[in-house]
Amino acid sequence: MEAGKRMDEHETCGHHGHAHDAHGPARTADLVARAERLAQDLGLQFTALRRRTLEVVAEEGRPLGAYDIAERLSVPGKRVAAVSVYRALDFLTEHGLVHRIASRNAFVPCEHGHGAGESAVFLICRSCGSVDETISAEIERSLDRTLAEAGFKPASRIVEIEGECGACQGRSEAG
Repeated sequence: MEAGKRMDEHETCGHHGHAHDAHGPARTADLVARAERLAQDLGLQFTALRRRTLEVVAEEGRPLGAYDIAERLSVPGKRVAAVSVYRALDFLTEHGLVHRIASRNAFVPCEHGHGAGESAVFLICRSCGSVDETISAEIERSLDRTLAEAGFKPASRIVEIEGECGACQGRSEAG
């Protein structure tokens, strides 16, 4: 998905290969380019560790924890500390380049820019571990009403839904 382009009413942005191959060099390059533009626009440093962390998350195609990322970034004789990866992930999360899946304590790339106050809805498959990100105007409206009625101001608007993806359901029905 192009940076700045808003998803339709219920469009998904896959982080696995069920419907389409969502990860790969082109997607990674687009995400890194978006990160570079954002850092330049905001006068921030997009360090080598931040870049490599983003690349690892984008290339993986599944949620990754900080220790998994640190392992992938380490080379013989030069180990990357998880605390350094967490700092990079904090930067990437704060600037909308990755999302943290709280129920998995893992991170996935965000391939599009969210509008202010826009919610991210994650569909998490318990069978295969895939994560799809979606935006739903209907969920947005309902969440806005609920928050207004409660007089609650959220720090983030992330909804995680666990279940079984269509591909796994198809395998279950076929088997």
